[in-house]
Amino acid sequence: MKFRIGYRTIKTAVGTAISILLAQQLGLQNFASAGILTILCIQVTKRRSLRTAWDRFLACVLAMPFSALFFEGISYHPIVIGIMLFFFIPTIVMIKAPDGIVTSCVIILHIYLAEKITMALFFNELGVITIGIGVALLINLYMPSVDKKLKDYQSEIEDNFKIIFCEMVRYLRTGASDWDGKEITVSARLLEEAITLAFQDVENHILRDENIYFHYFNMREKQFEIIERVLPIVTSITRTVKQGHMVAEFLEDLSDNVHPGNTAHIYLKKLREMKKEFEEMDLPKTREEFETRAALLQLVNEMNDYLIIKSSYKGVKTSSKVNEQKKIEAN
Repeated sequence: MKFRIGYRTIKTAVGTAISILLAQQLGLQNFASAGILTILCIQVTKRRSLRTAWDRFLACVLAMPFSALFFEGISYHPIVIGIMLFFFIPTIVMIKAPDGIVTSCVIILHIYLAEKITMALFFNELGVITIGIGVALLINLYMPSVDKKLKDYQSEIEDNFKIIFCEMVRYLRTGASDWDGKEITVSARLLEEAITLAFQDVENHILRDENIYFHYFNMREKQFEIIERVLPIVTSITRTVKQGHMVAEFLEDLSDNVHPGNTAHIYLKKLREMKKEFEEMDLPKTREEFETRAALLQLVNEMNDYLIIKSSYKGVKTSSKVNEQKKIEAN
């Protein structure tokens, strides 16, 4: 694995230094703990950072009255720390702030080492908490745009789909293929990576719950599952028949128009027309022809499901070239 410094690493380093510097300049005790809080609160997305920050702030603030109750009420002894945690940790879990357990224990140990609770100590710890978490939130407001990466994933996946369809076409027409199938494994990996990145993009927009790319890649993932089911059907066809050439022509047309726009209704209509033609043709005369035509009909039904998935998708912003193509297809 190559050495790489990511934006999160940079934010963590800068944020930690700023937190410690601020806490130290304000004359706070245990100022280094502000840096620890910043490190723990910087997350991969804005929403996760916000949730984590709230959990840690709530747990740290709650740790102070717990410490006063147990240390002043019983004694400053290691066993008392253990007894207090028996009650404190379930309380934090109950209020749904589990991410704050570790950082709140740091505050508890600060109070334990002080061996005396005063208002000055409370304000000091509150200052450390506020600076550490506040700096992390401010630093995490910046998240680099991933639109270019998402568009690259979109382009690669669509190109792979086109290649897969073209290989199906070649096999249906010639019955031969030297395709190694690498686009299948590559597409599976790309879809997984793209969905993860698109979900992170959703998490980085606090006031927006939807991401059109997230829906797009989910749609492609469902279509890819159908493609994986279709391939064994195609390879099971060992005889060339007229219906096979018709399906090949349809797939070739479809492969030329794999794009983010939504023209599925056009191809659904073509499929219906093709199925109607199949029904009007003479019945198969041999068992082999019957099996071939049955496999082709199954392939057509699967492609119908493939297009229905696309038809329910609203589509992403398309380029002028794609828009022009859509107008041509609609006419």
